[in-house]
Amino acid sequence: MVKTSDDTRKRARSTVKKPAHPSPGPDAGDSPAPLAQGAAIGMPRTLRSRRPDRESRAFLRWVNLYAWMPLEDRSVRVQRMVWRLMALAMGRRPGVGSVSRQVIPGPGGPIELRIFTPSGSSDAPRPAFLWCHGGGFMVGGLDTADSICRSIARRADCIVVAVRYRLAPEHALTASREDFLAALQWVAAHGATIGVDSTRLAIGGDSAGGNVTAAVAQHVARQGSLDLRLQVLAYPATDLLHRFPSVEENARGFMVSARQLDKIGRTVAIPPNAADPWLSPRRNTELQGLAPTVVVSAGFDPIRDDGLDYAARLRAAGVPVRLLHYPGQFHGFMNFDTVIGAGRDALLRIGDALAAAFRGEAAADQTLEVEDTATAAQALRTAAGEMARTSLVGWVAAERLALTIFGGFLPGTACATRRFLDSHFVPSGLLQRSALAEGKGLAVHQTYPSA
Repeated sequence: MVKTSDDTRKRARSTVKKPAHPSPGPDAGDSPAPLAQGAAIGMPRTLRSRRPDRESRAFLRWVNLYAWMPLEDRSVRVQRMVWRLMALAMGRRPGVGSVSRQVIPGPGGPIELRIFTPSGSSDAPRPAFLWCHGGGFMVGGLDTADSICRSIARRADCIVVAVRYRLAPEHALTASREDFLAALQWVAAHGATIGVDSTRLAIGGDSAGGNVTAAVAQHVARQGSLDLRLQVLAYPATDLLHRFPSVEENARGFMVSARQLDKIGRTVAIPPNAADPWLSPRRNTELQGLAPTVVVSAGFDPIRDDGLDYAARLRAAGVPVRLLHYPGQFHGFMNFDTVIGAGRDALLRIGDALAAAFRGEAAADQTLEVEDTATAAQALRTAAGEMARTSLVGWVAAERLALTIFGGFLPGTACATRRFLDSHFVPSGLLQRSALAEGKGLAVHQTYPSA
């Protein structure tokens, strides 16, 4: 249901909390109290569109066909395999200058890095952006981060370093942040060996990776060891204990369900000390002096309110925040930018923010709301039109999955399959040339500060 501007502002304020404890590590049963009236500034006027954007509706129809076999009921091994396959198939994976592998020492053993260097003949050191992949702390890896990292490396003209961290349930939740911190410290100390200007560093991550990023950004700020240019938090989970209203509002049908979140919590074994800011950075009472921040949020995301809450806390602490809110999108949409134009849009805006930060420009403190321009009548004039878009997205998804599977199991067919899929006579070409898939069907409104 479409919210009025006053309604959405009141709701946004009602979900924003502030820490009530003067020191790290409040009791697990306590939830920080609401911010004072007016402190939750710059929240989106439209938290959630009446329904998902056109491409997202089409994509979710196919995803929800398999609701009878929920992924959370499968083994961790199967969940990892399915997420890797989906990310590889539905991410665009644009070309970059080079992709290399580096193994560094870590607190729990070797840490693997995948380094994306953009094209260009310059021998000058480039700034670097370290990326922490999502996946509920239990799935995901370098392959699921590949498409996002490639897009950002191209747009920001920086070196992007994806970090493979230790996953739960084989390892404790603290292992993820220990590994990401170790990778950041290694790049800061040895970046010159991979062409990095270590005076210009930024970090980011999506979902669980946003949690890790926020915790590590707080750690280095507290230690004074690094001066990060920017932190990027894409639909982050910043509190492992508090259940926000958006969990129930978006409980099912939008990629990640409330039931799946509950299952993840049980599988990764959230510890009794999860209120410690090292695990739940939202609980930190001292956010002043953190790096300028980009927060990406989605209207149909169960953990939407978590990310908005943390964005409000950062602003209240004087940290510049560029909030990119997509009211018609779902959790994880940036991984599917082959068919979701808003995914491309978000990656371009992240790249632009990084490029500006690396140039030393003042950080923007603003809220942008990005949504499908079509009205309900325009988006669905006939059932046939909606069905045609759903069929097109489904066909493209099948093509991309075929390419990924053939490329993985029959490497010799990969080139021929890619040439076929890139043909202008198959749905991939049609969708790639559609206005919405290129992000041209999206309207951008700056709602804070108001013009």
